Formats: sequence, C-alpha cells, structure tokens
Amino acid sequence: METGAAVERCEVLVTGAYFADLVFHGLPRPVRPGTEVFADGFGLVPGGAYTLAMALHRLGRRVVWSADFGTDPFSAHVLSCAGQEGLDDSAFRHHPVPVRSLTVALASGDDRAMVSFQDPVGSEPLVPLLRQLRPRMLMFPQLRSDQGTVAAVLAARELGALVVMDCHDTPATLDDPAVRQVLSLVDVFTPNEAEALALTGAGCLDEAVALLAGLVPTLVVTRGPLGATARRGGERHDAPAVPAASIDATAAGDCFNAGLVHGLLDGRSLADCLAAAAFCGAAATTGPGSGAALRAPDLDRLLGRATGR
Repeated sequence: METGAAVERCEVLVTGAYFADLVFHGLPRPVRPGTEVFADGFGLVPGGAYTLAMALHRLGRRVVWSADFGTDPFSAHVLSCAGQEGLDDSAFRHHPVPVRSLTVALASGDDRAMVSFQDPVGSEPLVPLLRQLRPRMLMFPQLRSDQGTVAAVLAARELGALVVMDCHDTPATLDDPAVRQVLSLVDVFTPNEAEALALTGAGCLDEAVALLAGLVPTLVVTRGPLGATARRGGERHDAPAVPAASIDATAAGDCFNAGLVHGLLDGRSLADCLAAAAFCGAAATTGPGSGAALRAPDLDRLLGRATGR
C-alpha cells in the first residue's frame, strides 16, 4: 500500500469509501422482479465520500479526502474524476489489489433504488492524519460506532474540530450503547427522516427529533421533497425544499451536507446554513450522480436571489 505525500492543514477532512455510481435515470416506473424497464438516460459517475469532498471543493473549501483505491477500473475511474476536479490526493491509499466499490442506482423522479457492492479493505487509523492536518471539520458519510471511529472523534474534539456524521442507511438503533456513545460525541448528525425513525424506533418525526436532539448538539433531518428539520438546543427550524427539475436524487443528501458544512464554516446562522444546504441538495438532483453539484459563485447568486440581495 502506498500513501500520498504530507499535506498542510485543511478545513475539512472527509473520510469514507468512494463509489462508482451506475445511474439509470428517467425510469417510467419502478423496477420489479421479472420485468424490464428502459431508462431515459444512463451515467457512470463517482459517488460515495467523493461527493462530499468534491462538493465542498467546488464551494471553495480546502478539503482532504481519506480513501482507498485499488487496481480495478472503478478505482481508476474515480481517481481520474478526482484529478479532473483538482481534489487533494495526498490522503489516498493505493492498494496492489482490486478495491471495488460499486452502486447501481435506479432513479425515478424524486426516488431511487440502489444495489451496492464493496470489496473488503482494512481500515487505517485516522488519529495520526487528524493530528497532522488539524482540520476545522471532520466528516463521516455514514454512521460508524467502532472503536477506531470513537478514537478519531475524540481526537478531533481534542484538536478543536467539529465532527459531522451522516447515517446513510446504516442498520443501527439507539438500543446499541456504542451507537449512543458515538452520537453523544459528534457535533452534527444528519440522518434522513426514514433513518431517524428507524434509528430511534419513534412513531413520528417529532418524537425522533426529540430523542436524537437529546444526544446530539445539532441535528439536521432531511425529508426529501418536504425539506429539512434542524434542532440545536432549544432552536428548531423547518426549511422547505427548493423546487428543481429532478433527474436523479442519488447525490442530493451528500451535496446537502456539503452546503450545510459550508455555511457552518462561515459561522452562519442555522437557518442560513439550511438555506445553503437546500440549494446544494436541490441542484444535485438536476443531473445524474454528483455531476451537478454547485460551485461557490452559483450558490452565492442563489442565496442572494432568495434574500433579495
């Protein structure tokens, strides 16, 4: 295994696997066993934690992405796209074997179904990289509660970095003490509504929000076409979704999180962070995968138009 050269301090350290997303969009109806459906379009686009790193990079943030790649064509494709975007590759780990991470996404309107596969690869401890980079923000694209993750979160807190964690359909519940522990240590948790309900076992969104907000300082629950609900202390905001000509929602959640973090790094209010996140998430749905992620001037123009500035 080879690791890239040392880097200077960054604003955001993103850790998580790449995915190569094979996106079939414009399906006239859901795919059912025993049937065939023709899509209006198809794309092979990079996804997974790539989306977070790329979307934040497009917003002008100094991002380092820690990820594993192998000798397979999917690794090569994502590495090529990362190079074209100008992503920092110094925390990439290159293995002399295939490291395949693949998702087939079937997109129909605002909804999609996905099938994924990953080759197993040993994890690397994050603590040394955190101490080297001293980022302002550490981002996890999915809920993780293993000992290595807890150690990384504790190290980030010691260094004064905020920790942002998504859920990403992780099969976990608050009945697991390890899950409760890691959530009590992160600063921002961003599940979608279905994930929040499954994680808490709650019967409604308000109950799930109350349970999770008792553990996490800042909770943001995305709700697709219904917008998002955020809770920080006694402060709650319900933000509407931004209308968009949706093609594929595969990257919407990650681009939403990128906009949220972009606002947090600027010290904006929770309501303004949600507005930035909503524009970023909506824009991502207008193209397959993550290709339509906003750039900073476009986001600034949309926010200015929304506030009349």
